Order: sequence, then structure tokens, then C-alpha cells
Amino acid sequence: MIKQLSAAVLATAALATAQFALADKPAPGWITIEKAIEKAKSAGYTEIYKIEADDKGYWEGEGRKADSLTYEFRIDATSGNVLRDQKD
Repeated sequence: MIKQLSAAVLATAALATAQFALADKPAPGWITIEKAIEKAKSAGYTEIYKIEADDKGYWEGEGRKADSLTYEFRIDATSGNVLRDQKD
């Protein structure tokens, strides 16, 4: 009985972990990461330090603008619109 319970707990933990690992991948219909970088650069970013898929439908990242300050941005993953652009 204890072995069956342990196996069930481990299986549940493995499935829960897998969901989080998959949450940070682009979904079907998203713009490519290259297109997201292009959109950020058209919004004034001269360097992109980080960009990653968010599980809520956004590309999120950090970069630098011409004023040499670091900013955070959020880009809608389907439309490519820059939704957030603020100093870090």
C-alpha cells in the first residue's frame, strides 16, 4: 500500500513539474522570437538582454535603450504589439 501511494505521489509530482516546464514555450499562433526581438527594437531597444515566453501569452524581456538605461518589455505573442515598456 505504501509503495503504491509513493508511486502515485511521484507520478503526480512529475506531471505537475512537466506542466511548468512546458508553460514557458511559445504556443501555436505566436509570433517567432525573432519577430518579437524585431518589435522590441522598433520600440527603441538597442540591446536585448533577455527574452522569454510567458505562460500568459506574452514575450517578456529586458534590454537597453539609447539612454543607456535598462527597461523591461512585454509583447503580445499573437499581435506583436508592445504592451509594456518600463524602466527596470
